Amino acid sequence: MNEQAQNPAPAANALMEQVLYEVKKVVVGQDHFLERVLVALLARGHLLVEGVPGLAKTLTVNTLAHAIQGSFKRIQFTPDLVPADLVGTRIYNQKTGDFSTSLGPVFCNLLLADEINRAPAKVQSALLEVMQERQVTIAGETHKVPNPFVVMATQNPIETEGTYPLPEAQVDRFMMKVLVGYPTEEEEFVIVSRVTGAAQAIARVASTEQLAQLQAHCRTLYVDPSLIQFAVKLVSATRNPERFGFSEASRLMLYGASPRATINLIEAGRALAFLRGRDYVLPEDVIDVTPDVLRHRIVLSYEAMSEEVTADQIVRRILQLIPAPEKPLESHVRLTETT
Repeated sequence: MNEQAQNPAPAANALMEQVLYEVKKVVVGQDHFLERVLVALLARGHLLVEGVPGLAKTLTVNTLAHAIQGSFKRIQFTPDLVPADLVGTRIYNQKTGDFSTSLGPVFCNLLLADEINRAPAKVQSALLEVMQERQVTIAGETHKVPNPFVVMATQNPIETEGTYPLPEAQVDRFMMKVLVGYPTEEEEFVIVSRVTGAAQAIARVASTEQLAQLQAHCRTLYVDPSLIQFAVKLVSATRNPERFGFSEASRLMLYGASPRATINLIEAGRALAFLRGRDYVLPEDVIDVTPDVLRHRIVLSYEAMSEEVTADQIVRRILQLIPAPEKPLESHVRLTETT
Protein backbone atom coordinates (compact mmCIF):
# COMPACT_ATOMS: atom_id res chain seq x y z
CA MET A 1 0.00 0.00 0.00
CA ASN A 2 1.48 3.34 -0.99
CA GLU A 3 1.72 6.36 1.28
CA GLN A 4 -1.11 8.20 -0.47
CA ALA A 5 -3.48 5.28 0.09
CA GLN A 6 -2.51 5.11 3.76
CA ASN A 7 -3.10 8.81 4.26
CA PRO A 8 -5.66 10.20 1.79
CA ALA A 9 -5.57 13.69 3.33
CA PRO A 10 -2.96 15.21 0.92
CA ALA A 11 -4.81 13.96 -2.18
CA ALA A 12 -8.17 15.06 -0.78
CA ASN A 13 -6.82 18.50 0.09
CA ALA A 14 -5.30 18.82 -3.38
CA LEU A 15 -8.69 18.07 -4.92
CA MET A 16 -10.34 20.85 -2.90
CA GLU A 17 -7.53 23.21 -3.96
CA GLN A 18 -8.33 22.38 -7.59
CA VAL A 19 -12.01 23.13 -7.01
CA LEU A 20 -11.12 26.46 -5.37
CA TYR A 21 -8.74 27.29 -8.23
CA GLU A 22 -11.51 26.80 -10.79
CA VAL A 23 -13.93 28.98 -8.81
CA LYS A 24 -11.35 31.74 -8.45
CA LYS A 25 -10.94 31.83 -12.24
CA VAL A 26 -14.31 33.56 -12.24
CA VAL A 27 -14.83 34.96 -8.73
CA VAL A 28 -12.39 37.69 -7.69
CA GLY A 29 -11.60 38.31 -4.02
CA GLN A 30 -14.21 37.23 -1.44
CA ASP A 31 -11.69 34.76 0.02
CA HIS A 32 -13.48 34.51 3.37
CA PHE A 33 -16.81 33.89 1.66
CA LEU A 34 -15.36 31.24 -0.67
CA GLU A 35 -13.67 29.46 2.23
CA ARG A 36 -16.93 29.36 4.18
CA VAL A 37 -18.81 27.98 1.17
CA LEU A 38 -16.30 25.11 0.97
CA VAL A 39 -16.52 24.59 4.75
CA ALA A 40 -20.30 24.29 4.49
CA LEU A 41 -19.94 21.89 1.57
CA LEU A 42 -17.52 19.61 3.46
CA ALA A 43 -19.41 19.79 6.76
CA ARG A 44 -22.83 19.14 5.13
CA GLY A 45 -24.08 22.44 6.51
CA HIS A 46 -26.10 25.30 5.07
CA LEU A 47 -25.08 28.91 4.64
CA LEU A 48 -26.93 32.16 5.27
CA VAL A 49 -25.32 35.03 3.37
CA GLU A 50 -25.99 38.72 3.95
CA GLY A 51 -24.79 41.20 1.38
CA VAL A 52 -26.00 43.76 -1.12
CA PRO A 53 -26.81 42.64 -4.69
CA GLY A 54 -24.04 42.25 -7.23
CA LEU A 55 -21.36 40.62 -5.08
CA ALA A 56 -21.10 37.35 -7.08
CA LYS A 57 -23.10 35.17 -4.70
CA THR A 58 -25.01 33.43 -7.51
CA LEU A 59 -21.91 33.23 -9.68
CA THR A 60 -19.95 31.56 -6.87
CA VAL A 61 -22.46 28.76 -6.29
CA ASN A 62 -23.06 28.21 -10.01
CA THR A 63 -19.32 27.97 -10.72
CA LEU A 64 -18.78 25.63 -7.78
CA ALA A 65 -21.59 23.35 -8.99
CA HIS A 66 -19.95 23.20 -12.42
CA ALA A 67 -16.53 22.36 -10.92
CA ILE A 68 -17.92 19.41 -8.91
CA GLN A 69 -20.24 18.28 -11.75
CA GLY A 70 -23.27 18.88 -9.55
CA SER A 71 -26.68 20.33 -10.29
CA PHE A 72 -27.44 23.95 -9.45
CA LYS A 73 -30.79 25.67 -9.04
CA ARG A 74 -31.65 29.22 -8.09
CA ILE A 75 -34.98 30.26 -6.58
CA GLN A 76 -35.92 33.93 -6.43
CA PHE A 77 -38.08 34.24 -3.33
CA THR A 78 -41.10 36.51 -3.77
CA PRO A 79 -44.21 37.21 -1.65
CA ASP A 80 -46.46 35.17 -3.99
CA LEU A 81 -44.34 32.01 -3.75
CA VAL A 82 -46.04 28.87 -2.36
CA PRO A 83 -44.39 25.72 -0.90
CA ALA A 84 -45.25 23.68 -4.02
CA ASP A 85 -43.05 26.03 -6.07
CA LEU A 86 -40.10 24.75 -4.03
CA VAL A 87 -40.71 21.10 -3.23
CA GLY A 88 -43.03 20.07 -6.06
CA THR A 89 -46.61 18.85 -6.34
CA ARG A 90 -48.92 16.20 -7.79
CA ILE A 91 -50.23 16.82 -11.31
CA TYR A 92 -53.39 15.23 -12.73
CA ASN A 93 -53.17 13.81 -16.25
CA GLN A 94 -56.58 14.11 -17.92
CA LYS A 95 -55.74 11.59 -20.65
CA THR A 96 -54.69 8.76 -18.34
CA GLY A 97 -56.67 9.76 -15.27
CA ASP A 98 -53.57 9.32 -13.12
CA PHE A 99 -51.57 11.63 -10.90
CA SER A 100 -47.84 12.13 -11.46
CA THR A 101 -45.33 13.78 -9.17
CA SER A 102 -43.50 16.87 -10.39
CA LEU A 103 -40.43 17.47 -8.21
CA GLY A 104 -39.49 21.06 -7.39
CA PRO A 105 -36.18 22.92 -7.74
CA VAL A 106 -34.96 21.84 -4.29
CA PHE A 107 -33.90 18.55 -5.87
CA CYS A 108 -30.36 19.59 -6.73
CA ASN A 109 -26.88 19.54 -5.18
CA LEU A 110 -26.42 23.29 -4.68
CA LEU A 111 -29.47 25.45 -4.13
CA LEU A 112 -29.38 29.24 -4.01
CA ALA A 113 -32.38 30.66 -2.18
CA ASP A 114 -32.16 34.29 -3.24
CA GLU A 115 -33.62 36.85 -0.79
CA ILE A 116 -35.18 34.21 1.45
CA ASN A 117 -36.77 36.92 3.61
CA ARG A 118 -38.99 37.99 0.65
CA ALA A 119 -41.20 34.89 0.92
CA PRO A 120 -43.87 34.26 3.58
CA ALA A 121 -43.27 32.04 6.60
CA LYS A 122 -44.96 28.97 5.07
CA VAL A 123 -42.47 28.92 2.17
CA GLN A 124 -39.51 29.53 4.47
CA SER A 125 -40.64 26.63 6.67
CA ALA A 126 -40.90 24.32 3.65
CA LEU A 127 -37.33 25.09 2.64
CA LEU A 128 -35.97 24.78 6.18
CA GLU A 129 -37.70 21.41 6.56
CA VAL A 130 -35.91 20.12 3.46
CA MET A 131 -32.62 21.47 4.83
CA GLN A 132 -33.07 19.55 8.08
CA GLU A 133 -34.63 16.29 6.84
CA ARG A 134 -32.99 16.22 3.38
CA GLN A 135 -36.20 14.79 2.00
CA VAL A 136 -39.64 15.92 0.82
CA THR A 137 -43.01 14.25 1.32
CA ILE A 138 -45.54 14.82 -1.48
CA ALA A 139 -48.95 13.16 -1.21
CA GLY A 140 -47.59 10.60 1.24
CA GLU A 141 -44.55 9.69 -0.89
CA THR A 142 -41.08 10.49 0.41
CA HIS A 143 -38.45 11.75 -2.02
CA LYS A 144 -34.84 12.23 -0.90
CA VAL A 145 -32.84 15.16 -2.23
CA PRO A 146 -29.50 14.38 -3.95
CA ASN A 147 -26.28 14.02 -1.97
CA PRO A 148 -24.48 16.34 -1.43
CA PHE A 149 -27.19 18.92 -0.75
CA VAL A 150 -26.24 22.42 0.37
CA VAL A 151 -28.51 25.46 0.60
CA MET A 152 -27.10 28.96 0.39
CA ALA A 153 -29.74 31.52 1.31
CA THR A 154 -29.18 35.23 0.80
CA GLN A 155 -30.62 38.25 2.58
CA ASN A 156 -30.51 41.82 1.32
CA PRO A 157 -29.67 44.15 4.23
CA ILE A 158 -30.61 47.40 2.49
CA GLU A 159 -34.32 46.81 1.83
CA THR A 160 -36.56 45.84 4.72
CA GLU A 161 -39.99 46.83 3.39
CA GLY A 162 -42.13 43.87 2.34
CA THR A 163 -39.87 41.30 3.96
CA TYR A 164 -40.62 38.40 6.27
CA PRO A 165 -37.72 38.07 8.73
CA LEU A 166 -36.66 34.50 9.49
CA PRO A 167 -37.71 33.40 12.98
CA GLU A 168 -34.82 32.78 15.36
CA ALA A 169 -35.65 29.06 15.65
CA GLN A 170 -35.45 28.67 11.88
CA VAL A 171 -32.27 30.70 11.49
CA ASP A 172 -30.65 28.17 13.83
CA ARG A 173 -30.86 25.59 11.01
CA PHE A 174 -28.08 27.41 9.16
CA MET A 175 -24.59 26.31 10.12
CA MET A 176 -23.09 29.75 9.47
CA LYS A 177 -24.06 33.29 8.59
CA VAL A 178 -21.49 35.06 6.44
CA LEU A 179 -21.33 38.80 5.80
CA VAL A 180 -20.18 39.67 2.28
CA GLY A 181 -18.74 43.14 1.75
CA TYR A 182 -17.72 45.25 -1.21
CA PRO A 183 -14.49 44.42 -3.09
CA THR A 184 -11.41 46.63 -2.93
CA GLU A 185 -10.63 48.96 -5.83
CA GLU A 186 -7.94 46.56 -7.09
CA GLU A 187 -10.33 43.61 -6.94
CA GLU A 188 -13.07 45.58 -8.67
CA PHE A 189 -10.65 46.46 -11.49
CA VAL A 190 -9.96 42.73 -12.02
CA ILE A 191 -13.71 41.96 -11.84
CA VAL A 192 -14.51 44.45 -14.60
CA SER A 193 -11.59 43.19 -16.74
CA ARG A 194 -12.75 39.58 -16.46
CA VAL A 195 -16.44 40.23 -16.98
CA THR A 196 -15.88 42.43 -20.03
CA GLY A 197 -13.21 40.10 -21.46
CA ALA A 198 -13.32 36.55 -22.83
CA ALA A 199 -15.26 34.06 -20.77
CA GLN A 200 -13.19 31.72 -18.60
CA ALA A 201 -13.65 27.99 -19.15
CA ILE A 202 -14.37 26.12 -15.91
CA ALA A 203 -12.94 22.59 -15.75
CA ARG A 204 -14.87 19.77 -14.11
CA VAL A 205 -12.25 18.71 -11.57
CA ALA A 206 -14.32 16.59 -9.21
CA SER A 207 -17.56 14.64 -9.00
CA THR A 208 -20.38 14.53 -6.48
CA GLU A 209 -19.26 11.00 -5.56
CA GLN A 210 -15.77 12.29 -4.76
CA LEU A 211 -17.27 15.11 -2.74
CA ALA A 212 -19.31 12.62 -0.71
CA GLN A 213 -16.07 10.72 0.01
CA LEU A 214 -14.39 13.98 1.09
CA GLN A 215 -17.29 14.69 3.43
CA ALA A 216 -16.91 11.25 4.99
CA HIS A 217 -13.13 11.67 5.29
CA CYS A 218 -13.58 15.11 6.87
CA ARG A 219 -15.54 13.54 9.73
CA THR A 220 -12.55 11.33 10.61
CA LEU A 221 -10.32 14.30 11.56
CA TYR A 222 -9.17 14.17 15.17
CA VAL A 223 -10.82 16.60 17.61
CA ASP A 224 -9.29 16.73 21.07
CA PRO A 225 -11.80 16.60 23.98
CA SER A 226 -10.40 19.89 25.27
CA LEU A 227 -11.50 21.57 22.01
CA ILE A 228 -15.02 20.21 22.44
CA GLN A 229 -15.00 21.59 25.99
CA PHE A 230 -13.78 24.93 24.61
CA ALA A 231 -16.68 25.00 22.11
CA VAL A 232 -19.16 24.16 24.89
CA LYS A 233 -17.86 27.09 26.98
CA LEU A 234 -18.11 29.51 24.04
CA VAL A 235 -21.74 28.63 23.44
CA SER A 236 -22.55 28.50 27.15
CA ALA A 237 -21.23 32.06 27.51
CA THR A 238 -24.01 33.26 25.20
CA ARG A 239 -26.61 31.82 27.61
CA ASN A 240 -25.01 32.49 31.01
CA PRO A 241 -22.47 35.30 30.45
CA GLU A 242 -22.23 36.01 34.22
CA ARG A 243 -20.43 32.70 34.77
CA PHE A 244 -17.60 33.88 32.54
CA GLY A 245 -17.21 37.42 33.90
CA PHE A 246 -19.35 39.03 31.21
CA SER A 247 -22.26 40.19 33.36
CA GLU A 248 -22.93 43.30 31.24
CA ALA A 249 -24.02 41.01 28.40
CA SER A 250 -27.08 39.85 30.35
CA ARG A 251 -28.96 43.02 29.45
CA LEU A 252 -27.76 42.88 25.84
CA MET A 253 -28.95 39.38 24.96
CA LEU A 254 -32.44 37.91 25.16
CA TYR A 255 -31.41 34.40 24.11
CA GLY A 256 -28.15 32.61 23.47
CA ALA A 257 -27.13 29.87 21.07
CA SER A 258 -28.49 26.32 21.15
CA PRO A 259 -26.49 23.06 21.40
CA ARG A 260 -26.70 22.91 17.61
CA ALA A 261 -24.21 25.83 17.63
CA THR A 262 -21.70 23.73 19.61
CA ILE A 263 -22.02 20.89 17.12
CA ASN A 264 -21.59 23.31 14.22
CA LEU A 265 -18.47 24.84 15.82
CA ILE A 266 -16.80 21.43 15.85
CA GLU A 267 -18.05 20.40 12.40
CA ALA A 268 -17.05 23.72 10.78
CA GLY A 269 -13.71 23.76 12.62
CA ARG A 270 -13.03 20.24 11.39
CA ALA A 271 -13.84 21.19 7.78
CA LEU A 272 -11.60 24.26 8.02
CA ALA A 273 -8.72 22.15 9.36
CA PHE A 274 -9.26 19.78 6.44
CA LEU A 275 -9.04 22.67 3.95
CA ARG A 276 -5.82 23.75 5.65
CA GLY A 277 -4.29 20.34 5.00
CA ARG A 278 -4.36 18.84 8.50
CA ASP A 279 -5.90 15.64 9.87
CA TYR A 280 -6.50 17.21 13.28
CA VAL A 281 -8.23 20.36 14.53
CA LEU A 282 -6.43 23.23 16.26
CA PRO A 283 -7.95 25.91 18.53
CA GLU A 284 -7.51 28.55 15.82
CA ASP A 285 -9.78 26.53 13.50
CA VAL A 286 -12.61 26.71 16.03
CA ILE A 287 -11.87 30.37 16.85
CA ASP A 288 -11.91 31.37 13.15
CA VAL A 289 -15.40 29.95 12.54
CA THR A 290 -16.90 31.13 15.86
CA PRO A 291 -18.21 34.54 14.61
CA ASP A 292 -19.86 32.92 11.56
CA VAL A 293 -21.44 30.14 13.63
CA LEU A 294 -22.71 32.34 16.48
CA ARG A 295 -23.64 35.75 15.01
CA HIS A 296 -27.11 34.72 13.80
CA ARG A 297 -27.91 32.67 16.89
CA ILE A 298 -27.63 35.49 19.43
CA VAL A 299 -30.91 37.34 19.91
CA LEU A 300 -30.14 40.92 20.92
CA SER A 301 -32.28 42.92 23.33
CA TYR A 302 -33.85 46.27 22.42
CA GLU A 303 -31.32 47.83 24.75
CA ALA A 304 -28.46 46.40 22.69
CA MET A 305 -30.02 47.61 19.45
CA SER A 306 -30.57 51.10 20.87
CA GLU A 307 -26.89 51.21 21.87
CA GLU A 308 -25.90 49.83 18.43
CA VAL A 309 -24.22 46.79 19.96
CA THR A 310 -23.82 43.96 17.43
CA ALA A 311 -23.69 40.21 17.89
CA ASP A 312 -20.15 40.24 16.47
CA GLN A 313 -18.99 42.57 19.25
CA ILE A 314 -20.43 40.21 21.88
CA VAL A 315 -18.77 37.20 20.23
CA ARG A 316 -15.39 38.98 20.13
CA ARG A 317 -15.70 39.75 23.84
CA ILE A 318 -16.54 36.13 24.62
CA LEU A 319 -13.47 34.97 22.69
CA GLN A 320 -11.34 37.36 24.77
CA LEU A 321 -12.75 36.06 28.07
CA ILE A 322 -12.56 32.31 27.38
CA PRO A 323 -8.99 31.10 26.82
CA ALA A 324 -8.33 28.49 24.16
CA PRO A 325 -6.82 25.20 25.38
CA GLU A 326 -3.01 25.19 25.37
CA LYS A 327 -1.25 22.43 23.40
CA PRO A 328 -4.33 20.23 23.18
CA LEU A 329 -2.79 17.88 20.62
CA GLU A 330 0.59 16.96 22.10
CA SER A 331 -0.45 13.40 22.97
CA HIS A 332 -2.13 12.91 19.60
CA VAL A 333 0.91 14.18 17.67
CA ARG A 334 3.29 11.98 19.71
CA LEU A 335 1.06 8.97 19.06
CA THR A 336 0.97 9.76 15.32
CA GLU A 337 4.76 10.09 15.15
CA THR A 338 5.34 6.71 16.82
CA THR A 339 2.96 4.80 14.55
